[in-house]
Amino acid sequence: MRTTTNFKLVVGSFLMLFLICSCKNEAKPENSNTPAATSEVTNTEKQGQAFIEDDVSKPNVLQIAISSSDHTTLVAAVQAASLENALVNAGPLMVFAPTNAAFDALPAGTVEELLKPENKDALSNILKHHVTAGNYDKGFLKKFKKLGQANDQNTTVEVRGDDVYVGGAKIIASIPAGNGIVHVVDKVILPPNQ
Repeated sequence: MRTTTNFKLVVGSFLMLFLICSCKNEAKPENSNTPAATSEVTNTEKQGQAFIEDDVSKPNVLQIAISSSDHTTLVAAVQAASLENALVNAGPLMVFAPTNAAFDALPAGTVEELLKPENKDALSNILKHHVTAGNYDKGFLKKFKKLGQANDQNTTVEVRGDDVYVGGAKIIASIPAGNGIVHVVDKVILPPNQ
């Protein structure tokens, strides 16, 4: 009986100590530069894997697009559709990246209209139609007739001589990435329902 009482005292003491420690509330000045004071600022910034700086790893597909002066329109579209984090996952991903000239070839006002917040879903659908799971170089893509895109629709693959066309867009360059490959294309690949 005495052992049970001692056990209860020890457990009770630990519980009391735990409660005292967990309820401890230190007063900090409002203008303090502590993490608690700066957390509000951090929460308003973009978060996720896409926003982690990493100068050591091989660039991922998003970093390759960001570093290219020929893909500023594509990057702006990815940001407007909030797809940055999707492009930095482990993959492997094949991204068919239209150049600025490819976007410029769309009817006047199309890009501006798609970048509006109310058209985010349509923009996202178009951009996802440029992404395929896998990591196939141009030569291997010649074996395909169609590809299943990230927007759950298919696009065609055509071989004309040494050239490969995906959804009617010609692959003009290919850049290996840490999480896949970027195929630079000369046209925007529109989904069938666009």
